[in-house]
Amino acid sequence: MTQTKATHLPNATMAKLKKSTRAGHGVLSMEERRRRIRSLIETNTQGTVAELAESFGVSAVTIRTDLTALEHMGVVVRTHGGALPRGDSDELPINVKQTLHRAEKVRIATAAAEMIRDGETVILDSGTTTAEIAKQIRTLKLGSINVITNALNIAVLLANSSHVNVIIPGGVLRQKSFSLSGPQAEQALSTLHADVLFLGVDSLDPQIGLMTPYVLEAQLNAQMIRISQRVVAVTDSSKLLRRNLSVIAPVDQMDVLITDSGADAACIEAIRAQGVDVRLV
Repeated sequence: MTQTKATHLPNATMAKLKKSTRAGHGVLSMEERRRRIRSLIETNTQGTVAELAESFGVSAVTIRTDLTALEHMGVVVRTHGGALPRGDSDELPINVKQTLHRAEKVRIATAAAEMIRDGETVILDSGTTTAEIAKQIRTLKLGSINVITNALNIAVLLANSSHVNVIIPGGVLRQKSFSLSGPQAEQALSTLHADVLFLGVDSLDPQIGLMTPYVLEAQLNAQMIRISQRVVAVTDSSKLLRRNLSVIAPVDQMDVLITDSGADAACIEAIRAQGVDVRLV
């Protein structure tokens, strides 16, 4: 698993924090400690468990619990060894994103790959969960399948798989995600047909639909839906009940949603009420 390199807090910041948390201020309450952790991460764009534990004079276990609570509140994103501000999470480089919720993504990918049948044409949207599906595809005992993808990293993952015919539609590259989109990609897809689309999701709200912060990618995703017989959205539960700039499609355009068992029960019920087969893994 790729590990993110921790960004250390500036020495001046650490010294100031130690002074405010230890010298004359006594032991902080849990709420105040978490408020200060959030502020520190937002100010410095990252905080590591080791440094936060040292600065606040608490154990690493306590800091991990604090970061998990802050993540559930939607204000930080957990990374290997620390956390980042939630507002930065959509623009994280792909090598960082792939470390987030990795266990859940692997389970989702395994369930998705089990749906693929010999001879099918599959679309893999860009994203870290769909990249995990590509890794699963490499091990499938199939004669031949076609994989259409707008993600350069996914194309590379499948390049040496003898049972996979890879099709890349082209377009404009977004470097942080290795994804291609734009009018060229939409035009290329308009002449194709797919049996199943595995669509990565940045945000999913039962009332609004599937969303992404990127307008061009939303338009390309909508085209993917139009040319696909079945639409399978794949996302870990942290993306549920979140909203974003560009709407890809309403919820009822999904046939299947595969997410992890940590998903909000009311959210899942609302999605199922719209005729979607939700599979929790």
